[in-house]
Parts: sequence; structure tokens; C-alpha cells
Amino acid sequence: MRLQNKVAIITGASSDIGTDMSKRFVDEGATVIMLGRNIKSLEKAHSTIKNQNSAVSISCDITDESQVLSVVEQIVDKYGKIDILVNNAAKINDAIHFHEMKDSDVVDLVNTNILGTFKITKAVITKMLDAKEGCIINIGSISSERAIPKVHLAVYSATKAALSMFTKSIAVEYARRNIRCNCLNLGIINAGMIKPYLEDPQARKVLEERQPLNRIGEPSDVSNATIFLASDEAKWITGTVLNIDGGKSASEG
Repeated sequence: MRLQNKVAIITGASSDIGTDMSKRFVDEGATVIMLGRNIKSLEKAHSTIKNQNSAVSISCDITDESQVLSVVEQIVDKYGKIDILVNNAAKINDAIHFHEMKDSDVVDLVNTNILGTFKITKAVITKMLDAKEGCIINIGSISSERAIPKVHLAVYSATKAALSMFTKSIAVEYARRNIRCNCLNLGIINAGMIKPYLEDPQARKVLEERQPLNRIGEPSDVSNATIFLASDEAKWITGTVLNIDGGKSASEG
């Protein structure tokens, strides 16, 4: 087991990707704290884990600093440490033109994708400094690197671009304190908002044909990479932004 005796926080844990990561982390020996805003969704995700005693679901709005600080203290009081933080929680806007977006929607994206990630990372790093080690993994998007024609995600893409630079900066700033930080930039994954679209065989076929590996990514593809980066197998990897996109970012289309 690659994560034996590790204590991991996974934000956005009730999402398809967050749930799969939670399951896989438990299978690899970790104790997983599943965070999310909706406790009912979290409990539903928690119920799918085989060894439910190795995971706990806690409601937490990462944009609320008081909630974040309280939850982090609660976790350390109970488990004594936090080894791994996976910043998976995020929001995405409907693909509409930037000038048509409401200011409140822009603020909501920035608060969750950037400031929320900042808040929980800051709270967890203070505990990792006490333990003299730690691993942070940010979940980004290849939208941070390239704009997609006819898919209008200017603000979302900007927040994910910020996450890539945040990853590199945190990695360098805390490298001498034995805290690693890496980022996974995701391509099209069979999860969340894209799932209903993929239920249409023709629509799925069109998307698959645009991928160099001729398939859509699955949540397990993300979990595989996350587990590797969280494990000691990756102990000399930090400040890396790894594309999990089936080769899409390397192609022209």
C-alpha cells in the first residue's frame, strides 16, 4: 500500500473525481477526510467506500476561513497530522461570453478556485511545517494553457492558470521545509458537467476522435496520477504541472 498510515484531505470529495480519489486513497492505506459543502452528497460518496472506517466526511466551505481553520484543527486534534492535501474543489461557469457573465458569477469562481484553495492550503501548510513534511496536489485544467474555440471559459481558465503558478511558487517556497506541491492539469474527463453530454453516442464519438488516445479520460486516470504524486515514489517531484489529457495539449486540434 503506497499511502499506508497517511492522513489525506480531499476537497470537493463528493464530485465524481473526488469520490474516486477517496476510494483509491483508502485502498492504498490512507485515512481520508472528505471535505465538501453538501453533507448529504458527502455522505452518499462516503457510503461507496469499502472500508468506511478509514474515511470521514466533513462539511466545509473552503471560501469561509473560519470554517477552514476549525476543520483543520479538528483533523489534527483527531489524527495528529495532515500528510496530504488534494485541492480538488472547484467551480466552472456555463460556456457563455465573458461580457455576458454576471459580476457575482466571476467573484464566485475566483472565491472558490483561487481564494478557497489559498485558504485551505495556508491552514494545512502550518500543520505540515510542524510535522516537517507534507504533500499538496492541486487539480487544474489544460484550459489554463490554451483557449478552446467556441467554448467560452475565460474566467475559469484564468483561475486555473493562477493555480499552475501557485503550484510552482509553493513548491519552491517550501522545498527546504520538505513540503512538495504539484498540479494535475486535466483534459476531458467522464465526470461532472460533461457526463450527460457523453451519454449521446454520437457526441461522445466526436469528442473521442479529437483525442490523440481516441478515448475520454476517466476519474480513475486522475486518481492514478494523484496517488503516484502523493506517494514516496514521487518524493523527488515538486513544482511539476502534469497534463492528464490523453495527449490533447500536445496536439494541434
